[in-house]
Amino acid sequence: MQALGTIEVVGLVAGVEAADVACKAADVQLVGYELAKGGGYVTVKVLGQVGAVTAAIDAAAVAAARLTRVVSKLVIPRPSDQIAALVANSATVGYTPSPTTPPPAPAAPDAPTAQPTAAAPAAAVPPAATEPSVSPAPEPVVAPAPTSADPATHTTTRRKHP
Repeated sequence: MQALGTIEVVGLVAGVEAADVACKAADVQLVGYELAKGGGYVTVKVLGQVGAVTAAIDAAAVAAARLTRVVSKLVIPRPSDQIAALVANSATVGYTPSPTTPPPAPAAPDAPTAQPTAAAPAAAVPPAATEPSVSPAPEPVVAPAPTSADPATHTTTRRKHP
C-alpha cells in the first residue's frame, strides 16, 4: 500500500459523489465505502500514490461539501500492514478480492469448428419468435386549451374540448 485516503460524509449520495470525484480527479483505486451505525455517516476509502490520494481526497471533500457536511478526511502515507484488515473488510461495500485467473486462451485458427450433423439437426426457431415485438404508439397528450379574456365583459371564458 502506498497511501490510504478516507473521507467521511453525511449521507450515501454525498459518499457516492465523493467516490466518483476522487476516482476522476487522480489515479487512485476505490476500495469501497462503509456505513456507520447511526448518524448516516459514510466513509469512502481509496488507495494509490501519496500525491494522487491527497489530490483525490481534497477534490472529493470539495464536491461532497456542496451536498452535505464533510465530517472528516484523512490521508495516511505508507500505512502499516497491520491496518490492512481495517481497510478491506466485510463491512466495506464494493470491496471484492480480485481473483488472479488467467484470461481464456484464444482458439487456434486451424481448429475445426463444430458442424451440426444429420443425426442432430439444429433446432428450428419459428420466424415469429425472432422478430422484435412492436408496441403500439402511445396516445398523444392533449394540452388544456388556453383561456382568453373577453374585453367586453371582463370575464375569462374557457374553450371546450370537442
